[in-house]
Amino acid sequence: MASLHFASALLPAGWAEDVQIVISNGTITQVSAGVPPTSDDEQHEVAIPGIASLHSHAFQRGMAGLAEISGHSTDTFWTWRETMYRFALSMRPEDVEAVATLLYVEMLERGFTRVGEFHYLHHDRDGTPYADIAEMAVRIAGAAQTSGIGLTLLPSFYAHGGFGGAAPHDGQRRFICDVDQFAKLLAASRKAIGSLSGSNLGIAPHSLRAVAPDELTAALPLADGGPVHIHAAEQVKEVEDCLAWSGRRPVQWLLDHHAVDARWCLIHATHMTADETAALAKSGATAGLCPVTEASLGDGIFPAGDYLRAHGRIGVGTDSNVLVGVSDELRQLEYGQRLTHRERNVLTSGPNASTGRTLFDAALSGGAQALAQSTAGLQVGGRADIVTLDLSHPSLVGRTQDALLDGWIFATSSEAVDCVWAGGAKVVQGGHHRSREAARRGFNRAVRRLLA
Repeated sequence: MASLHFASALLPAGWAEDVQIVISNGTITQVSAGVPPTSDDEQHEVAIPGIASLHSHAFQRGMAGLAEISGHSTDTFWTWRETMYRFALSMRPEDVEAVATLLYVEMLERGFTRVGEFHYLHHDRDGTPYADIAEMAVRIAGAAQTSGIGLTLLPSFYAHGGFGGAAPHDGQRRFICDVDQFAKLLAASRKAIGSLSGSNLGIAPHSLRAVAPDELTAALPLADGGPVHIHAAEQVKEVEDCLAWSGRRPVQWLLDHHAVDARWCLIHATHMTADETAALAKSGATAGLCPVTEASLGDGIFPAGDYLRAHGRIGVGTDSNVLVGVSDELRQLEYGQRLTHRERNVLTSGPNASTGRTLFDAALSGGAQALAQSTAGLQVGGRADIVTLDLSHPSLVGRTQDALLDGWIFATSSEAVDCVWAGGAKVVQGGHHRSREAARRGFNRAVRRLLA
């Protein structure tokens, strides 16, 4: 059991002063406000909840920055994929674990305490399944165990190379499963995370271009009530191809053909009509936004203002992991809206309200829903995921409450995080994860070999 005391803490009901939080077996068992610290308390200035990166492709952390030289007259998401395929085809299981371990360490150092791993690098380099079909999932679970991050594993079902059941691209051979294989992969993945505290499992049909309608119908029951994540409407070409195939745009097709509800998370959903935006918000599903990656890949900008005004739920993910940080994703989300509308504080919840607080609350709640977490924030019964901020940072000094969130999100980066508890374990102190150096050494060895 551990007892922590914070001069100020952001609780579900709002900011509170002199807050004592008691942790037992990784869970918050007591939250008391307005109480002085005791000699048994570990004392800190300010606490906020850790939030989830609801969408990650861990292996892509190893190729961050490698796709910034164009070999094409017009460089797009579709040409970027060729670099990604080449990198993915070279990775061994131990490389995946090394890259994922450093990524999860970095996530924790930067305020994320849970990851939704949209995991599609399944098979050996020639495309044949490993003896343990979930070998790569075992490696992801190992990285989560070493780092301490909460894991929602989302094995991806990927069967085709395009709409209408097109044959897969050779570069996709490590991703490909049929429905029966995917069922076996899912069962083995459940076993892979079985001993990992706080973990859970969902499914991730990759996209409508990668999964045929009958296959999607067959795969959905395999979720067994867990979360369902799917890429949708990330690119204009994807929307155009979906229209040519079905006469419907991707989001509309999903809403028309399936009972999309709070279990679902539509990743990106960038290119929607006004009717789609309103309908997705009404469904209760989460829009999984990845603003840094969406900017990096030139995807476009999500209609966040209209969606939030329609009471839609959002969370944020790090996707390609080209840059990792809670503040980076939330800042980019707002800045994209500012550039689009040529206004400031576009996503604030109302007059005189903090934009940082609005974004943080939305990402906290939406991320918890998307990853099937029954509680969000610092409350009894919740996983003890706690982040403290360094109030000596020049952009935080002298600030309190929502002004701290605004300073962190809009004027700092990872260096403003001081300590992090994940599942009750203190894994970051003074901004440094306890396994940072070992994780960096492992990552560096793997990437040097891959790039050689």
